[in-house]
Amino acid sequence: MSHRTPEITVEEYAAERDSGVTVDVRETSEYVEGHVPGALSVPMGQLPSRLGELDRGARVHVICASGNRSKAMTDLLVASGFDAVSVAGGTKGWLASGREVVVEK
Repeated sequence: MSHRTPEITVEEYAAERDSGVTVDVRETSEYVEGHVPGALSVPMGQLPSRLGELDRGARVHVICASGNRSKAMTDLLVASGFDAVSVAGGTKGWLASGREVVVEK
């Protein structure tokens, strides 16, 4: 039996992001260089130990730079009982669509 990671496009994410939570799984140094407004920074290596911080009643949008790390972390969240989706194209796709990011310097 094959498994397919739940995934949505940047456009779908933009339309529904306010109705869920966004988890940015990039490293902190990447996050501060530019992230989607409102995204929670939970680096990939920390996510398994921080699941209790996430709302199990909300859809979790998982984002990284391009979509690879977010797929792996979406699989972890789904296996842990969350309604989670990976954002295809990640933060790079978000920027390419002309949307703003928050930069922390």
